[in-house]
Parts: sequence; structure tokens; C-alpha cells
Amino acid sequence: MGETKISWKSSLMLFLAAFIWGTAFVAQSVGMDYLGPLSFNGARFLMGSAVLLPVIVFNRTRGIKEGKPVSGWKDTVTGGVCCGLVLCAAALLQQYGILYTTVGKAGFITTLYIILVPFFGIFLKKKIPGKVWAGAAIAAFGMYLLCMSESLSLGRGDTLVFLCAVLFSVHILVIDYFSPKADGVELSCIQFLTAGVIGSILAFVFERPDAGAFLKGIVPLAYAGILSSGVAYTLQVVGQRDMDPTIASLILSLESVVSMLAGWVILGQALTGRELTGCGLVFGAVILVQLPGKKAGAV
Repeated sequence: MGETKISWKSSLMLFLAAFIWGTAFVAQSVGMDYLGPLSFNGARFLMGSAVLLPVIVFNRTRGIKEGKPVSGWKDTVTGGVCCGLVLCAAALLQQYGILYTTVGKAGFITTLYIILVPFFGIFLKKKIPGKVWAGAAIAAFGMYLLCMSESLSLGRGDTLVFLCAVLFSVHILVIDYFSPKADGVELSCIQFLTAGVIGSILAFVFERPDAGAFLKGIVPLAYAGILSSGVAYTLQVVGQRDMDPTIASLILSLESVVSMLAGWVILGQALTGRELTGCGLVFGAVILVQLPGKKAGAV
């Protein structure tokens, strides 16, 4: 096997995405003071899609002038719709979960996708290294400390965010499949449009959104829509193009640390010593899974 490519430019893009997502947990939490989860997600993803339209027009115009080949729409649309469906479901679970848990806990539970990505490799007939099993065991104990109450019950919000982590693992693998075949910005725009349309339809059915509520929550909505959606997800799509998915997920997992710090500094959501220990174990498991292993012979 060839050596894994590590691009500093791609790494920076993914780190910026992780930072934006970590602080966006605060925006998502504050935004629900004004809007329901379906309304918030529908609006922010449509906003994220709209922000990217001028970028697409600019890139296409410049590409035509420079004589560059234009990417086909088939893979872009197919990939965008597939990514959008998974993103919509994952984001809704996360948004509902934040209603019942803290920003810091939600960030660390979401980070479990870093361990789930290699596990899902089983279905792609990939061998699971021993460190992944060890990481899973450490993460499971960390999750116990982080999420289980004294009555040994798992909170509703923690369960929803864990299911969100499962879907974000699928999202990473779907992006890894389609990103080399399509333009990153166009793929990102279509995935937001797909997620936004579905979220908005559900919002009108179940929440009956009010225009005044959108105006009151415009600041957190704009942060989540323009930065977290339009900018960060595009950074992920473009950054993953030249990056191994497991290394990409390691960098993206830093959003958990950012979310905990942001929740503490901005919202005053301090964690107990037990919960901090759980966070440390989960993050330690994440790092363990991504440590380089021994060199194997060519496969």
C-alpha cells in the first residue's frame, strides 16, 4: 500500500471546520430559544445552500474562461442528494438531542463517529486493527461516565446525539466516496439544499414556524447557516479530497474540545468531575484509534 497522504492545506481546512462546528453547538442551543429543531435546521441549511450559489457561479465562469473541464452533474447531484439525506437525519437527531443535554456532552458524544468510521469498514470488507477494539472499550467506559446517571439510565438527549454520531459516520464515508468524483462546493450546495428542503417541509407540518421567530433568532441562525453549514461543511468536503478518511475524522473530532470550552465560557455549562473524566476517556480513545500503526507489507 502507498503512504497515506497528509496535506497541510487540507488539514487546516478540516481544523477550521472543527472549530466552527464546536462553537456552532452554542448557536444551535441558543437558536432553540426562538425556533423549533425542524425550523432551525431547515432554515440554516437553505441559508448554507444559498451562500454557496455565488461561489459556484464564480468557479464555473472562471473554469470556462481558463478552459478547465467542467465536472459532470450526475455524480454531483447523486452525491449531494445522498449526503443531504444523511446530513438531514443526523442534524435533526443532534438538534433534538441538544434540547435535553449540555453542549459539551453533545460535542463529545458526536465525536464517537471517529471510532464508528473504522467499525463501519467491516461492511467494506476492511480488517479492524486491535487498537480500534481497545479504543471502543475505552470510549464505552468514557460514555458510561459521561452519560449514565446514578440510576443507571441513559438520558434522552445523550441517546439522540449518539444516534446522530452513527449517522455522521455514514456521512463521512459517503463524502469519501463522492468527493473525488464531484466538485466539492457544488456537492456541498446540493446536500444543503436537500437537507434544507426536507427540514422545511417537516417544519411546516409539525411546527408551524413564525416569521417573527426567525428574525429574533437571526444571529445564531446566521452563524449555523453561513459558517457552520455554508463554510464548514464545504471545508470538510474540499479538505477530505486529499485526506484519508480516518485522519480527516481525527482532525474533525477536535470539535468536541471546542464545544466543551464554548459551552463553559459562553453558556456557563460546567461539567462535573465524573463527566470531565468521561470526556477525557472518549477523546483519548479517539486519539488512540488514529495513532499510526506498524507498517504492513504491500497488499
